[in-house]
Amino acid sequence: MTEAAETSTPARPARAPRRAPDDLPFSFVTAELVTAISDRHDEPEFMRAERAAALARFEALPVEPNRLYTPYVDLRAAALDGATPYATAQDTGAVPVAGAHEPGDATAGELEFDGEAVTTATISAEAAAAGVRLMTLGGLAMSDYQRFKTLIADPALPADDKFAAMARAAWTQGAVLIVPAGVRVERPIVIRWRAGAPRTQIARTVIVLEDGAEASVVEELVASDGAVPGAQALLSLTTEIHLGAHARLALSSLQETGPDQIVLQQRLARIGEGADLRWALAQLGGRLVRSRVDNVLAGDRSTVEQVEIVFGANDQLHDLTSYTHHIGRDTTGELLSKGALLDRARSYMKGLITIDRTAVGTDSFLGEFGMNLSKSARAVAIPSLEIDQPDCRRAAHSSSVGPIDESQLFYLESRGIDPGEARKFIVLGFLEPVVARVPLEEARERLREALEAKWAAGFGSAGSATAA
Repeated sequence: MTEAAETSTPARPARAPRRAPDDLPFSFVTAELVTAISDRHDEPEFMRAERAAALARFEALPVEPNRLYTPYVDLRAAALDGATPYATAQDTGAVPVAGAHEPGDATAGELEFDGEAVTTATISAEAAAAGVRLMTLGGLAMSDYQRFKTLIADPALPADDKFAAMARAAWTQGAVLIVPAGVRVERPIVIRWRAGAPRTQIARTVIVLEDGAEASVVEELVASDGAVPGAQALLSLTTEIHLGAHARLALSSLQETGPDQIVLQQRLARIGEGADLRWALAQLGGRLVRSRVDNVLAGDRSTVEQVEIVFGANDQLHDLTSYTHHIGRDTTGELLSKGALLDRARSYMKGLITIDRTAVGTDSFLGEFGMNLSKSARAVAIPSLEIDQPDCRRAAHSSSVGPIDESQLFYLESRGIDPGEARKFIVLGFLEPVVARVPLEEARERLREALEAKWAAGFGSAGSATAA
C-alpha cells in the first residue's frame, strides 16, 4: 500500500466503552439533584441530613451486595443516560375525599399517581371514621409532622441496597397508609402508580398496621397514558411495611408496566409479635425488572407467606431476590417463586433464609421453580440457607428449572385436549397461586386476562418453540 493510500484511509470512530453487567445505566443521582429537591420543598434540617446520608450510602454501595455469593446481576438492557427525574412532587397535600366509596363498592379506598400528580384520592366514610389514613407522604408531613418524621427517620428499607439508598436520597412522591390499632378494613385499598417516559419516578410507599389491625392492599404498577413508545423510563419504588403485634396484612402487587420500562423495587417488612403478612407478587411487564423483598420476622410467632410469579417474553429480564430473616421464636416463613419464560426472556430467582440463634422453633421453606418454554429462554434459581439455631421445626429449600413436564402434557392430551391448549393450561396453572391470592376480583380477572394475552402473543411468535 502506498503512502498516499495510507493517508486517505478514514479513521475508525472510537468504540463506545462496554458496560459491565453491574454498571449503573444513569448518572442523575447527584448532590445537586438532592439539594434541589430539598430546596424546592424548603425541607427541615433532619430531612436534608437524611437525604445526604442516603446519598453517601448510594455512592458507596455496590449494585449487587452479593450476600448469596452469586454474580447474577445484569443492568445492560437499561439505557437511562438521558432520563430526567422529577425534582418536585405535585399535590403533596392531597387529602382523600371521604365517603366516595359506598358500602357495596369493591374497594375501601384508592390512591392513584400518574407521574408526580395525584389523580385519584378517595376513601370510604367508614374507614375514615375509624381513623384510617390514606394520603401522600407530603400530606402526612402537613397533617402529622411527628408521625412523618418518625417514619422517615426509621424507615423499613434494607441498609445494604444501593437502590433503597437512592430512594431515600431522591424520592419526590410517596403514598402512606396507616390503620389504627384494632381496626379492620373489610375491603381492599388500591394504590396505583402510572409510569412511563419521558420522566423518571422515584417514590415510596409506607404501610403501617398498628397492633391488631387488619387490611388488604392491591398495588398496581401500570403504564401511563403519556408514555413515549420506544423511550426507556425508570420507576424506582419502595414498599415499607410496619406490622404491629397481631396485625394482619395481605398485599398483592401487579406489575404490568410498558415494554420500555425499567423497574426497581425494594420491599421490606418488619413483622411484629403474632403478626401475619401475605405477599402475592406478579411480574408481567417491564423491559428490565429488579425486585428485592426483605422479610424481618422480629416478633415471636410471626408469619410470612410470599408467592411471586414471573411471566417473561421477548427479551425481558427479571431479577428477583428474597431475604427472610428469622429473629423471634416460633416464626414461620413460606416463600415461593415461579417463572415461566418465552422467547429470549431471562429470570434470576435468588433467595436466602437466615435463622438467628434467637429464632428457636423456626419453620421456614423457600422454593424457586423455573419453566423454560423456548430453547432460548433461561431461568436461574439459587435458594440458600444460613442457620445459626439447630432447634428448628423445619429449614428447607427446593428448586428446579426445566421445560413443561411431558407426563402432565401426555395426561391432558390423552383426555382429548389440544396440545396447544394443554400447554396453556399447564403454564397458567403453574402461575395461578399468585392470581388466586389477589383480594380484588376486578384485579384478579384482569391479571388472568393479561396472562392469557401474553401467552397468546408469545405462542404466536414462538410457535412450536414453546416446547423446549
